[in-house]
Amino acid sequence: MTIRAFNELYLNDAQTNLANAFDYAINTCNLLSDDFAGIFSRSDYVKKFECGDPAVISGKSGVELVKAILSKVNIVEGFPEPQFNQERSPEYWAGWALAYYQWYSAKRFKDIFARIPLSQIILMYKVFHEMDIMAFVESMEKRYNEVEIETKLRSLREARGLSQKELSNISGVKLRSIQLFEQKVNDIDKAQAHTLYKLARVLGCAIEDLLENPEQIL
Repeated sequence: MTIRAFNELYLNDAQTNLANAFDYAINTCNLLSDDFAGIFSRSDYVKKFECGDPAVISGKSGVELVKAILSKVNIVEGFPEPQFNQERSPEYWAGWALAYYQWYSAKRFKDIFARIPLSQIILMYKVFHEMDIMAFVESMEKRYNEVEIETKLRSLREARGLSQKELSNISGVKLRSIQLFEQKVNDIDKAQAHTLYKLARVLGCAIEDLLENPEQIL
């Protein structure tokens, strides 16, 4: 059973704010959708949003959230005024629907975007914007589970320029264990805490960044 991070009472605020954030960032600030998705998913605010921090999902508007995120990476100078449009854009809908899916599935935004880029989610507007939200959720789950990506351990290891043997030597984790984790023969989500700690320390990441399904554990 999926344990959701915050009460459904706050869900409408989360959906509205992410909808306005995506619409403002993409249509007013003229950022590419996948670029902003990457900035958002790497920001300090993403975990607060995922956990339902009231200061983020209710205390800030979508526009304020974008300004706070972009100010830290110096992407936009002199933020344009938000423009009200009575007809909701596909980007607005994508934020609204995605906030629901993230809450419902308890997946991290960075894991969602790794499998289904925001640009693809926006294209789903034509089919799903007039349908019940659960139709969108079911389609997202199907797409998410169908995408075969390399393990996070392998991605992080290769990004650091390390071979499996080098990682084993530096971390003290057995070479065979690393190979089995990367081949998905052994489930890294069930690895002992000290094994994950050794790998994370060498790779310069959080332990949760090594897990394939952190939402089911953390």
